[in-house]
Amino acid sequence: MNARWSARIAALAGAAVLAVPLAAAPASAATGPAASGPLTNLDHLDFLLDETTPPAGVAGHSTYRQAEEPTLLAPWTYADARDGGTFERVGGGPLDPATGDWGQGAFNADDTTRAAVVYTRHWELTGDASSRDKAYELLRTVAYHQTTEGPAAGNVVLWMQPDGELNPSAEPVELPDPSDSGPSYWTARTVWALGEGYAAFADDDPAFAAFLRDRLALSRGALERDVLSKYGQYLESDGVRVPAWLIVDGADASAEAVLGLAAAVRAGDDSSATAARQLAEGVAAMASGNTRQWPYGAVLPWAQSPAMWHAWGSQMPAALAVAGDLFDDDTLVEPAIADATGFTTTLLTAGGPDNGWYPSPTDRVQIAYGADSRVQSLLALADTTGSTAFAQLAAMQAAWFFGANHAGAQMYDPTTGVTFDGLQPDGTVNRNSGAESTIHGLLTALALDAHPEVASRSTATTTVEAREGLSYVEAEDATRTDGTVFTPDSSWTGESSWSGDGLTLQPRQSAAWDIGSSETRRWIEPVVKTEPGATTRSTWRGGGALTITGPAQGISPTPGALLPYALTAPVSGSDLRVTALRGSLTLDGIIVRPWISRLVLGGDARTELVHSSAIAPQRTTIGADGVPSTVEVYDASGTMVRTISADGSVTVVVPAGGLAVAEG
Repeated sequence: MNARWSARIAALAGAAVLAVPLAAAPASAATGPAASGPLTNLDHLDFLLDETTPPAGVAGHSTYRQAEEPTLLAPWTYADARDGGTFERVGGGPLDPATGDWGQGAFNADDTTRAAVVYTRHWELTGDASSRDKAYELLRTVAYHQTTEGPAAGNVVLWMQPDGELNPSAEPVELPDPSDSGPSYWTARTVWALGEGYAAFADDDPAFAAFLRDRLALSRGALERDVLSKYGQYLESDGVRVPAWLIVDGADASAEAVLGLAAAVRAGDDSSATAARQLAEGVAAMASGNTRQWPYGAVLPWAQSPAMWHAWGSQMPAALAVAGDLFDDDTLVEPAIADATGFTTTLLTAGGPDNGWYPSPTDRVQIAYGADSRVQSLLALADTTGSTAFAQLAAMQAAWFFGANHAGAQMYDPTTGVTFDGLQPDGTVNRNSGAESTIHGLLTALALDAHPEVASRSTATTTVEAREGLSYVEAEDATRTDGTVFTPDSSWTGESSWSGDGLTLQPRQSAAWDIGSSETRRWIEPVVKTEPGATTRSTWRGGGALTITGPAQGISPTPGALLPYALTAPVSGSDLRVTALRGSLTLDGIIVRPWISRLVLGGDARTELVHSSAIAPQRTTIGADGVPSTVEVYDASGTMVRTISADGSVTVVVPAGGLAVAEG
């Protein structure tokens, strides 16, 4: 998906036709919808759908009843905003006016699979016959993208042109190339769609369901051949032990496949059980960090980098919750709980579903895919565990779509079904509304419609009133230093990203920073660049000594690592100082994480979250004077330990790594 987005820069010159009037939500602040009726509106996704008829007799590609029903259905990849509240459907890459082909294509398997999930879930939730028909047609298209024979059998061609011709090698080049030559995100999403489709049609249309089960077995066979053949093997990545049997080394891709496999198993496809469990075990093995150290219990997405977390596609906790429930295995659910109580609370209080922390909060663009992935994960945990903590967190995260974000912008409009393509760090809204954003806005809407109490809360809390959480200080912003500030040759290292310039301190050199004042103690994590085998030692006033030996490269793309290292003691005060003692200390910046983080949402209702990163119980206040509220306190497992009916601000004791939520 990243390659598709980066290719957009060249895709729009003279982009064609198909402008259809459609009301769009304003990018300004909005109060959000009342949750008295359904939030799911399929109008804009319907608009993106188009028919195409592939050429007959394409070797290795076919679908259900193709001779009788040669026309396929798929969503256009992008929809660019035009004047008057209209959108223009656009393909990926540059358009060739002579042929009508796009450098990538008009349609792609990634979006077709996920659109199929949307219509399938809407049909299952509401019984809507139109959604049933669209799910059927989209699943037929999903199957056509599969390669059915040869060494790539079970893999998937990503792109399709407007006339139905498949484009195995996109321009610009995407990997794998050709796109069906190896494991891929689109193969994982094909498994997701086929699994949920099979489960939905098993009783409604047994013949079609049998076809979907066979096609699921085809792609599952590819995973067993190319990925799960390495089950039980581990590799090393920057000194961290990681599983070797993830799809494209991705817990993110593997998680989406688990969702489909688990759905199929529940519907009676026992042959998918082993793959579902094995992939889920690989996802669980990517859990990392703890209460006081990055990434704070998150399940990381990419085995090749322990220094990367991204929001898009981050349904790892959802997959673990679903698989843990299916197999009655707490060892799968526990990493998902730690991700929710330790990392998601950190993300919420720091600013919301940023695209990427690499490892510092480098990419602060926010998109629907990232926000939805967090919502899906929290609601899956709520359903699996029964804990109200995760439902409350899901409501706070889902409120992002209705205005509770740093721009105060309504990102999903239930009156039109439009979900905007992104929110920039400066508050600018990308007013385009392509397939991916539309799909993930709708997946959140569907999840909320299935959880009406969560929907009511998320649509009533549409403003951010206060936020205090993880922050970041650039190394080059030192108030005083005798070290050397430098600019990296490239911000991207191949596995992580510099946040800006860097600062190198040689032995006996020092630096100091103003990290601001706070009423709470804070954990300090310098983000340090090391080389394999090289040792650096430094001392931090109030934080203790820090000795680091650069880890072995392993499967990571480049030697050397850019990672946060927690100081041994919390820091009080605003003046942070370091002196290098041995070896050169190369710093990207300083992560500052308060012991008590806080997020307050307002609007027609008020919700306040406080989260503790301390290693012992902490006393803090919660609630607002004059606002009656119910306060619920949870430990780090999401287990409720106390409920308080408060008529204003109250003092609570939050367990180590726990949280409290006040709803009023």
